[in-house]
Amino acid sequence: MSILITGAAGFVGMHLSKRLLEEGNTVIGYDSVNDYYDVQLKRDRLEVLYPFDSFTFYEDDLADREALNHCFNQESIDVVINLAAQAGVRYSLENPHAYIDSNIQGFTNVLEACRHNGVKHLIYASSSSVYGANVNMPFSTSDEVNHPVSLYAATKKSNELMAHTYSHLYDIPTTGLRFFTVYGTHGRPDMAYYSFTKNIIEGKTIKVFNNGEMMRDFTYIDDIVDGIVRLLDHPPEANPSWDRENPDPSTSYAPYQLYNIGNNQPVKLMDFISTLEKHLGMEVEKEFLPMQPGDVEATYANIDPLQEAVGFSPRTSLDEGLKHFVDWYVTYYDITLPQTSDSTTL
Repeated sequence: MSILITGAAGFVGMHLSKRLLEEGNTVIGYDSVNDYYDVQLKRDRLEVLYPFDSFTFYEDDLADREALNHCFNQESIDVVINLAAQAGVRYSLENPHAYIDSNIQGFTNVLEACRHNGVKHLIYASSSSVYGANVNMPFSTSDEVNHPVSLYAATKKSNELMAHTYSHLYDIPTTGLRFFTVYGTHGRPDMAYYSFTKNIIEGKTIKVFNNGEMMRDFTYIDDIVDGIVRLLDHPPEANPSWDRENPDPSTSYAPYQLYNIGNNQPVKLMDFISTLEKHLGMEVEKEFLPMQPGDVEATYANIDPLQEAVGFSPRTSLDEGLKHFVDWYVTYYDITLPQTSDSTTL
């Protein structure tokens, strides 16, 4: 299979590309390699992929329609996995235009390219952030998500609506995946677990919002990748049972589907920090702060539909996942940790 992965220099994109290349697929990577966070980390992720003969890379911006069309003209593409996006809730308060350029304009260009090039299946990243003001737990894709609390969430909800439009108008099978707090090796430095690790090692105080009363459905990267791979050969079909009078937002009369992809086990933020401290062999001073604009108190994924569709079942415990991350982090940054039974000295 020939697969275009946008955001291939990103956290999820690199891991997914590597898995697909190892399984014998052709992967066309596409990424602007922007400076939202450490560019060298993105370059180092790409170095993991370059040794594969079946990997081709385009360093371009999705918002550049001509550049994306050139890629499609040069390559034969069966499936598109759109992971490129301007991420981050708090950053959307500072730089809203970046979200429109990447998440709206860029995604429009992806949809148009799929439309004109006979793509068999479009899988795209949405986010648990779309649940916004919802409080019913666990979050279900059958619930309405009409009250986002950040611009980032609003752009992701918009992507889901745009995808449905193209499924309806042009019969393009589209699958949206609402990711729940992905973490792991080669991760994103703007994510809390990454910055916590850096600050703990450097002996700095960490900021804990909502006075620590937060819960997140932390999902290890390998489990996320497994879920995406399982969906590749399962493009959605029109749902003949879809009821226009009682519409289910997760499916449609068009070839359209939404899934949550998470761990289905929300963890208290303070327990997460304690586990991280254990594997680092250090304790950290905490500054407790109020809830920040755009944040939500808890996330919890109902993953039953994805389990029923493709047998998705997350297998990585938080303890195991954080140990993998810490081992990678100290190796990548050449750090020696205190010798404990739970940490590795390198």
